[in-house]
Formats: sequence, structure tokens, C-alpha cells
Amino acid sequence: MIRFENAKVAGMAAMLAGVASFAFMDAGLKYLTEHYSAAQVAALRGIAALPVVFVWAMFAGGPRQLIHVRWPLHIARGVLSVLMMITFTFAIRELSLARAYSLFFVAPMLIAILSMAFFGERIGRAQWLAILVGFAGVLIVLKPQTSGFGWAGSIAVLGTALCYSLSNVLVKVIGRTDTTQAMVFWMTCMLAIGATALALPGWRPLQDGHLVWCCGIAFTGAIGQWGITYAFKQAPAASVAPLEYSGLAWVIVIDYVGWSVVPGWRMLAGAAVIIGSGLYLLRHESRPVTAEKP
Repeated sequence: MIRFENAKVAGMAAMLAGVASFAFMDAGLKYLTEHYSAAQVAALRGIAALPVVFVWAMFAGGPRQLIHVRWPLHIARGVLSVLMMITFTFAIRELSLARAYSLFFVAPMLIAILSMAFFGERIGRAQWLAILVGFAGVLIVLKPQTSGFGWAGSIAVLGTALCYSLSNVLVKVIGRTDTTQAMVFWMTCMLAIGATALALPGWRPLQDGHLVWCCGIAFTGAIGQWGITYAFKQAPAASVAPLEYSGLAWVIVIDYVGWSVVPGWRMLAGAAVIIGSGLYLLRHESRPVTAEKP
């Protein structure tokens, strides 16, 4: 019993560390979007992470696991990863990190709907109500009566959430036969190739000092992915999955320190509604969310 509790605490600590690391990675991405296109920033994210992911994959399982995979499904996830990163980097250029995070938290609701469509999972009345309440929270965050608040960025981050949810559905299928290392490696590899191909026509050389930012993104991204993977291995999903919402607290602080942005009460209220709905759905989700974070 004591051993289980220790593993649970370790998993929860790893989840908190991973989420915090991802928040700082996203801050680095937001900084780079001020200097480069969304496609190029997505490409830099993939290129910077690829060596780290490759070393991890070799250390954790060797090259064989990267070859014998379900290629069509990995290619589909690769396409989704490119769309996911480009829409996300565009969104955080247009919006504050806190607003982008708040809207992205609609993902558990989309995953529930897609799981019903693809896997025939049943959704009860209470869960449907939670989904509807969550979408109402999205409307609160969007603040539709105000002009010029970033419609393009808001639509982009909702597109990110949809791509992430579809990727999560594919993970549930691919994970039956392929390793986590293979899924992470090929998604990162295809992101680097696909986003670079899209960014090449308008590619801008890296400015002085930005290589350090790219290395920081690779480092924080690696820690974030390790933290979440370790958390789900050590502790029950019900204990660690809700901790993902702690990222909102981090990005609120980062927004204030880095960009002097303070969230309004309406955004916070909408985020609270979305998070509440997501927590309810996570209580009824027996399997962990294992798709890589954008």
C-alpha cells in the first residue's frame, strides 16, 4: 500500500513538472512567432525535438520498434501533427497563452464525442450535459459581442483541439501494436519534415540568440513529454489527468511576466466552466490521454 502511494505521488509530481515544462515551451514558441511564420516555428519545434526524441527511442527500445509500425496510421498522425502545430503557433501569436489554453481545454469534450463515433463508447445524459456546459464555457471565453478580439486565433486554437482529439483517437488504435517511443518519434519526424516543407518558401534565417530559444524548446518539450508519460505509468489516470489543467496557472503568470497581459474575469469564468466540464468527463474516462501535447 505504501509503495503504491509513493508511486502515485511520484506520478502526480511528474505530471505537474511536465505540464509546467510544456507551459515554458509554449512561451518560447510564442516568442518565436513574433519573428517567424507559424509554419517555420512549427518546423523549428519539430527539428529541435527530433534529436532528443531519437536518442530516447534508441535508449528505450532500439531501432526495431521504429521500423515495424502501422505506417498508414502514423502518416495520418503526421499530417495531424503538422496541422496541430501550425494552428497552435498561429493561435498563440494572435492570443494570450491563457486564452489559447482555455479554448484548447475543450479537447476532452471532443475526445468523448469522437470516441463515441469511432469506438461506439456510450455517453450518458450527464456526460452530454457536461459537454454542452463545456461548449457554453467556450462561448464565454470567446466573448462574441466584442469586436477585434482575435477571431482568427480563436478558430485556430479550436482547430488545434480538434486535431489533437483526432490524434488521440489514432493513438488508442496504434497503441495496441506500436510502442510509445515509435509514436512520439514518427510524429516528431513527420512534423519536422512536413512543417519545413510548408515553411521553405518564406523561410527566414535564424536571428542571433534564437538558437538558444530553439534548444530551450527542445529541452522543455522533452521534459514535458517525459513527465506526462512517466505520470501515466506510475499513477492512475484519474489521479494525474486532472493535473493537466494546472498549466493554466503557469501561463497566466508567464503572460503577465513576459507580455504584461492580465486575464479578464470573463476569460477566467469561461475557463472555469470548461475545466469543470473536462474534469467531470475525465472522471468517467477509464483510459489515459496519451497523445503528445502541442
